[in-house]
Amino acid sequence: MAAECDIELLVRAARAAGHVALTFRGAAQSWTKDDGTPVSEADLAANEALRTILMGARPGYGWLSEEDGRASGGPLSFIVDPIDGTRAYMRGDTYWTVVAAVLDGGRPVAGVIYRPFVDTLYCARLGGGATRNGRPVHVSGRQELRDARVALPGPLYRDGGFETAGVVRAHNVSSLALRLAKAGEGRLDAVITKSGPHHWDLAAADLFVHEAGGTLTNLSGETLDYAAETTSHGAVFAGTPDLAEPLRRMAARHDAAA
Repeated sequence: MAAECDIELLVRAARAAGHVALTFRGAAQSWTKDDGTPVSEADLAANEALRTILMGARPGYGWLSEEDGRASGGPLSFIVDPIDGTRAYMRGDTYWTVVAAVLDGGRPVAGVIYRPFVDTLYCARLGGGATRNGRPVHVSGRQELRDARVALPGPLYRDGGFETAGVVRAHNVSSLALRLAKAGEGRLDAVITKSGPHHWDLAAADLFVHEAGGTLTNLSGETLDYAAETTSHGAVFAGTPDLAEPLRRMAARHDAAA
């Protein structure tokens, strides 16, 4: 099965890219892209490491990266973010990750999220469960809103009824993929993102959360299509299933009123 073979390849590539990024720590030059987001020498070097290893092993796969766009291929493709959390990386924070996944059509079948600074590896394979450093993980299973730990934007928390409902706002780490993985491993009960995450931010974490027994959807409850030509998405919910409907409803109501 492709996903079973590819997970080992993804791990090898993510570790190599993480090592490359670590060698630049404190010395990488950076600049601002046309879309206003930062990029550094380390992003490009890590991207090249990923591409060399992944496409070298699977030349028939397609390719989509935050740093060098899209290349067509067969029904299977790689989707990567060489440094998810570039701002954190540039200021010396440790909450950045290397993210890579394999898509079959529009859905992920294998994915890794690697946090190089502390050597933490999140892996998921379709039908194979989700692991953190080799140990199976699961969503929290929480059923009540009160005291639920949710990472979400400050304005949404204050103005969307979450504070009144007793939801506890959790710290938003810089890497979105890592934030979503924390929902998958049960350290958070849920995550609600701002509008605007991209395919490469979400695909690996989407699979990880689902394989951990959770759900990741847009605020209408629909699964995401990573084959779509437009790579950006609206706000996304991820977390334990029993909290999905009430939290999505609250977030959607706030968005509609904004």
